[in-house]
Amino acid sequence: MRATWTGHIRFSLVTIPVRIYSAIESAETIRLNQLHKEDHGRIGYEKKCKKCNEVVSNDDIVKGYEYEPDQYVLIEDEDIEKLKLKSTKIIEIEGFVDQSEVHPTLYDTPYFAGPNGPVAAKAYGLLTATLRNSGKLGIGRVVLRDRESIMLLAPLGDGLLLYKLRYPQEVREIGNVPQLDEVTVDDDQLKLAQTLVDSMAVSFSDLELNDRYREAFNEIVTAKVEGKEVVTVEEEEPPVVDIMTALKQSIEQAKSDRKPMTKAAGTDGEAKAKPRSRSKKKTG
Repeated sequence: MRATWTGHIRFSLVTIPVRIYSAIESAETIRLNQLHKEDHGRIGYEKKCKKCNEVVSNDDIVKGYEYEPDQYVLIEDEDIEKLKLKSTKIIEIEGFVDQSEVHPTLYDTPYFAGPNGPVAAKAYGLLTATLRNSGKLGIGRVVLRDRESIMLLAPLGDGLLLYKLRYPQEVREIGNVPQLDEVTVDDDQLKLAQTLVDSMAVSFSDLELNDRYREAFNEIVTAKVEGKEVVTVEEEEPPVVDIMTALKQSIEQAKSDRKPMTKAAGTDGEAKAKPRSRSKKKTG
């Protein structure tokens, strides 16, 4: 695993050298290329001015900020450097908070943080254990890709997990979602819904969370490479059913899916388990 950033985690007078690693496997991302229909040549990216419709080179491109419609102020690289943000190589922890205080909508990109060298390992382990025992999360700042970001520091196993956080003002209010004021809950429906949820309760680790889109995509690619016909099954739109009827039928289905396995004795006297049905063993 290759580090994407090297620096320090600092809180108060404690400084820990760390290396940051991406927690996302980028190889799992499906990327498609734009090709010329006639000869399958790759299509290049042509930069064109939308005002005069001329193709421009990189030397003719500048950066600008739109402060009014179609009104821009030019921003040079020197202007960005004058910001003089201090946290370019230090994740400065500003405080420790309870996990319940950080809203799920604020979580953005995850990273792993590891100790940078054997000397840092002891202090790194101490911070990890302290966060795990206290139940607290560290909140700090760091400059990543020329912009200061809010970072969350949390224990994960024997290591530390970093989350880049969105700024609170970037997140919309759920109260602005249309028709929320029309939502009502019936007590009888609530009881049935709770029964259904309880009957479907499983451990997260037991769920099969494979990337089915990627698997299906790979099957299409393989079929096309081998010159085979790609066969698809059209998904039927489910019928709209009364909520009470749907809940009751769902509960019965969940109970049926969870029936215990029945046992059938074989001719050799050994008990054998069969799911949901009994089978008779033929004797000669």
